[in-house]
Amino acid sequence: VQLQASGGGLVQAGESLTLSCVASGNVFGMPHMGWSRQYPGKQRELVADIKSDGTRVYADSVKSRFTISRDDSKNMVSLQMNSLQPDDTAVYYCYADYQAKYQRGRSWGQGTLVTVSS
Repeated sequence: VQLQASGGGLVQAGESLTLSCVASGNVFGMPHMGWSRQYPGKQRELVADIKSDGTRVYADSVKSRFTISRDDSKNMVSLQMNSLQPDDTAVYYCYADYQAKYQRGRSWGQGTLVTVSS
């Protein structure tokens, strides 16, 4: 499964941004899709996850500000980010847990940079 992320950029504190990620490949399903972010010199951390049944999980730091959604007809996962803060500045990676005919695993997108200025 290949993932292509888009939507990163430079915004000011308090503004909004939407990230999108499209998956391509011959799979039976993607039980989980989501977003992680990585600060310089730090490990990647979970931002939000959404299951195929719509169950959502958020990091405490983004609850009430970020909303994750998925459109399975388009193999797409999106992250609506509101009230962005400088601490949200990071590289954001989308991922998808997939099930294919002969394998299953997790694929990652290429990363998109979000920069929030104060």
